[in-house]
Amino acid sequence: MPWWRGGVVLGGGCWVMVLRARPGRDEGERALVRRLSRARKAPLDVVTRARMVELSWAGLRVPAIADELGCSEKTVYGGLRVRDGQQITMAASSRNSVFYQQFLQLVEDSNPTGEIWIVTDNLSSHNSLSTRTWLEDHPRIRHAFIPVGACWLNLQEGWWRIFRKTALAGRSFANPDDIAQATALATQQLNARARPWVWGRPAPPTRQLRRRYVYIQ
Repeated sequence: MPWWRGGVVLGGGCWVMVLRARPGRDEGERALVRRLSRARKAPLDVVTRARMVELSWAGLRVPAIADELGCSEKTVYGGLRVRDGQQITMAASSRNSVFYQQFLQLVEDSNPTGEIWIVTDNLSSHNSLSTRTWLEDHPRIRHAFIPVGACWLNLQEGWWRIFRKTALAGRSFANPDDIAQATALATQQLNARARPWVWGRPAPPTRQLRRRYVYIQ
């Protein structure tokens, strides 16, 4: 039953779902972003998003952008149980070993029997001394680390795409608590219609022939 951790978003008036913005297509687009980031009468949401892009173009990463804009960094941990499509999510103020262990405890509580295999990447908090020590007291939990650059091996990646559309797309958040609420609500809605996750696409339905011909020689 593979599970996986989440990614970083921002709260406190802004949010970011990518670690860096793509480069501007041309000078016109770059000039538009610069103009919006300094606008005084434009909606605050538009100005903030333009400022995020501008800071990303300057080479800043998510924590630095959060400090520059006065936002709070927010991490969403998530785990997909592939056999029935049920998901566990947890919002945290940062991404470290302590919060990762809290998330693992949620996973263990939701699966009271049997082994639990965690399919995840090699983030430092996933394999830190603190986490390894914690796992000694939780022998049912086992890790399976995926190779570097092979996140597509984790079915959780597909669920994050659906989660982003459900919980975050087209929205701005006033504070980290809003992100936690949106995460919980979206998880509940997606779990209500969850299905097992399998590799590949389902086989096409068998075509029903309207007529059957028999050739006789």
